Amino acid sequence: MDRRDFARLAAGGLTASLGLPSLRRIARDPVTVTGDRLLGHLRALAQYGSNSNGGVSRVAYSEADVQGRAYVSQLMREAGLEVQVDSVANIIGRRPGREDQLPPIMFGSHIDSVPDGGNYDGTVGSLAAIEAARTLRERNIRTRHPLEVVVFQNEEGGLVGSRALSGELLADHLTRVSSSGKTLRDGIVLLGGDPTALRKVERARGDVSGYLELHIEQGGVLEREQRHIGIVTGIVGIGWWDVTVTGFSNHAGTTPMDQRQDSLLAAARFIEAVNRIVTSVPGRQVGTVGRIEAKPGAPNVIAGEVRLSLELRDLDAAKTAMLFERIRREAETIGESSGTAFAFTPSFQSLPAPADEKVRGAISRASESLGLTTMEMPSGAGHDAQSVARFAPIGMLFIPSVGGISHSPKEFSRPEDVVRGANVLLNAVLTLDSA
Repeated sequence: MDRRDFARLAAGGLTASLGLPSLRRIARDPVTVTGDRLLGHLRALAQYGSNSNGGVSRVAYSEADVQGRAYVSQLMREAGLEVQVDSVANIIGRRPGREDQLPPIMFGSHIDSVPDGGNYDGTVGSLAAIEAARTLRERNIRTRHPLEVVVFQNEEGGLVGSRALSGELLADHLTRVSSSGKTLRDGIVLLGGDPTALRKVERARGDVSGYLELHIEQGGVLEREQRHIGIVTGIVGIGWWDVTVTGFSNHAGTTPMDQRQDSLLAAARFIEAVNRIVTSVPGRQVGTVGRIEAKPGAPNVIAGEVRLSLELRDLDAAKTAMLFERIRREAETIGESSGTAFAFTPSFQSLPAPADEKVRGAISRASESLGLTTMEMPSGAGHDAQSVARFAPIGMLFIPSVGGISHSPKEFSRPEDVVRGANVLLNAVLTLDSA
């Protein structure tokens, strides 16, 4: 899909596609957002970091990221929110409540993208949250709880902004290099934060009443099942390991096959073993080797060292640990038979985050009030809600991704689904506020 298709589809036919007459027949009329305005904001944000192929490269700490953040900050102010940038450079817009001493309800997402990504991942949730707040202002609806609309920074680089709130971002993490080429420390400074004051942003359990995040599904289940809204049961835990296979470099022409310590051959057997072990257990767990580098990397030299990645994901942390242990033992066996050695170094770990039953219920009731079909489903991708779950009850709702495509210029969600998602988000916030 090119940018012209994106603009044309986002601009046209909302009233008919949303079926507004049927919504009017609902006994308890829900509050609804201004859909055309939301879609216009989505088109406008897509210009920051736009690519000729219709996608976007708005990676964290890039100039496009800086410009996009300025745009959404202005939208927040237009929505009547009190906007601040916290010490880790998250953008937070606050709206006072009738009982302002209550812990706030937080909702939002992120606007940074992967390189050559799409126009919907993160941005739908962020802009829908801002539009929801603007709608409340225009309707003169004052919630009991204060509200916090949050745009987390650098979600794509490992949930950086949200992990700071949960206390999982440590000072020694700040030397990591982001996709923009800047370290996290330099990126935080660029965005107006203070990396020497990370502890100031931490939230304790009870500081936030609940967190809601609207997101595109990034898969094809909702489209296949023809459901409007996915109610997320939980977010998978993710484990990353750097794997080093050490063998012995030698001449490829003069070293007999039975005298080699070929680390690349051992790595190939390891990759096959990962797939075999992960698929041998019933369930939705996944395992991936997505990166491999052989050294010295010459066609006439037996590889003496191979570095590769291992990723495991599942809703059950115990199952992930079991799978890793089986993979580790298999690697030892491969090493013994090939004269190589395997070493595993953890590089990223996030715990599974089950969605809160009360927040899930609010999403379900909001969807029902809007006459929308739903289904429960896990999230196989990581999200900022995963970090927030360390200190607050969380809930997520998905809208369909056409073709199940994400992290791609071809990423697309239909305009009517974007608006439906925003309406569910708004009414779920109101339901949670009144509970």
